[in-house]
Amino acid sequence: MNKEKKSSRVVMLIIDALIAAVLLVLDQFTKHLAVVHLKNQPAYVIIDGVLELQYLENRGSAFGMLQNQKVFILFVGIVFLAVLLFFLFKLPEQKKFRIVHVLLAVIVAGGIGNMIDRFRLDYVVDFISFVLINYPIFNVADIYVVVATIGLFILFLFVYKEKDLEFLNFKQNRYREMK
Repeated sequence: MNKEKKSSRVVMLIIDALIAAVLLVLDQFTKHLAVVHLKNQPAYVIIDGVLELQYLENRGSAFGMLQNQKVFILFVGIVFLAVLLFFLFKLPEQKKFRIVHVLLAVIVAGGIGNMIDRFRLDYVVDFISFVLINYPIFNVADIYVVVATIGLFILFLFVYKEKDLEFLNFKQNRYREMK
């Protein structure tokens, strides 16, 4: 890899880290506000019958599954984050992949935000409640993960072609050339 390409990769990874750091701070700040203003309080109605802020200590994973399985949830989270970081490092520097960098950084921020809660508190602070559809209570980190995952899904399904994703192939190019 030439020096210019290596420099471009490093800059992109620094930008990814900055995006994740800013979003992580925002997530932790909103959770702090939830603890200070919502804990042991009745739900704060934003839109009657639609949206409320309601404090919840989630000791499970998505939708409250795997209650009190902290070690397992953290293990799965760490493995998932490692896979995301692997893909961040493998992503080509081409301009068309910058949005993927950003979306992966957003997912990393969400994952780390909830992992911090699990390590520090043994639960995740959730506080956003869509009462209209009786949806499970969630937090800002969850929004990061869901929205960025949907974005990646759309990109990989409708925008990128098979050739664009060859960097994900684990086969060695030299073996393909020999055939």
